Amino acid sequence: MSSDASQDNNIDHAPAATLEAFLAGIDTRAYRFAEISLRSRDDALDAVQDAMIKMLGYRERPAGEWTPLFWSILRNRIIDMQRRGMFRLRWLAPSNEHEDGSTIDWADDNLPGPSRNHDSHEAWTRISAALGKLPRRQREAFTLRVLEELDVADTAKVMGCSEGSVKTHLSRARAALQVQLEEFR
Repeated sequence: MSSDASQDNNIDHAPAATLEAFLAGIDTRAYRFAEISLRSRDDALDAVQDAMIKMLGYRERPAGEWTPLFWSILRNRIIDMQRRGMFRLRWLAPSNEHEDGSTIDWADDNLPGPSRNHDSHEAWTRISAALGKLPRRQREAFTLRVLEELDVADTAKVMGCSEGSVKTHLSRARAALQVQLEEFR
């Protein structure tokens, strides 16, 4: 690997200088994680906002602790919302629709060309649907390990389980996603 590529990788994974910068950098991923779990755009926004507000109380913690701490807070907030039964009937609605029936547009506007926008939108829609079909623990393990790139120890802390359980959930999630997304490859 060249030194330029090495420097780029270090920049991408450097801890944020402030908690506000950290939260600004994680907001979209947190929202997508919450929306897949809660299957409601508004509830996902509420969960992420609540987690971010709670996270402000931990601003004195070292920056290296922010990532697993934030994901633990968000995960707990999502579980609390699910337990309270706020979604008794709304969970039946497809996860790629707003409550008003319009579809969510996941395509990145910065991608060149309409074909690539369509492909990205289709890919995210398929991945989101496949993740939504996974059991909660498998979905969490996959999202935290693969999409958020947390290590096994931090993922175990966030999920409140052993490292072996994280590996088992991740293995099962990957196998299920491979079957669900086979035709998409």
